[in-house]
Amino acid sequence: MTRDTSGTPAAFATALRAREQLVGYWSVLDSPVSTERVARLGYDYVALDAQHGLIEYAGLLASLTAIDTKGSTAVGLVRVDANDATPIGKALDAGAAGVIVPLIDNAGDAADAVASVRYPPLGRRSYGPMRSGLRIGPNPAEAHEQTVVLAMIETAEGLANVEEICATEGLDGVYVGPSDLRIAIGGATSTDPSVADRFEAALVTVREAAAAAGIAAGIHNADGASAARRLAEGYTFATVASDLTHLEQIAGRHLADARPSGGA
Repeated sequence: MTRDTSGTPAAFATALRAREQLVGYWSVLDSPVSTERVARLGYDYVALDAQHGLIEYAGLLASLTAIDTKGSTAVGLVRVDANDATPIGKALDAGAAGVIVPLIDNAGDAADAVASVRYPPLGRRSYGPMRSGLRIGPNPAEAHEQTVVLAMIETAEGLANVEEICATEGLDGVYVGPSDLRIAIGGATSTDPSVADRFEAALVTVREAAAAAGIAAGIHNADGASAARRLAEGYTFATVASDLTHLEQIAGRHLADARPSGGA
């Protein structure tokens, strides 16, 4: 069952680490006003995509601020563009309650991601919470309790090394990038049905490795029904994606309703 974290980073981190079921939404648009509305719907988190999305730093900052406004049920997460201390630190300083780090291939990569999120002596994050200090931390120990780090499993290497990745000290969870993972295991496209059996087996491998390590297991989904299915299978958090995709889908459906014959 989805729980309401009321937009509190500390409550979100506690629930995620306890492997409670959480549901989030994915945003790729630099549209703080629409992101603010989504954050009020009841989702536990809104993930802003700074890797493949259309959001530069100013938009990221504005959207994180919008997510934190009165009435929000969500916290803001950021999928950073690289496993590097600079973009990770900037996302956290802007107010992200956690980061999703892409292209994690092994335990060393995961340890680097954790180090970029934690202040010394646990890591190497530089201290400068320009905005985040208003609601996360600002003391390092408090920030560590309230901030999560998630490693993406989306490569063949990451899948092969998922057990050691999950065992990385300080890692809060893993997150499946299904499009890249499907291609990585041999799919010709991000939705190639010919590798469906291998893909489903890979998802079992990831969620079982996370469960064995006692950390959260998340996955990206195209729709709410798919998210519900993955949660029922044992994933602990699931994201519904995305604002751009849904805008196009809904606009297309309304056009079809208005012009059912397809004519002018």
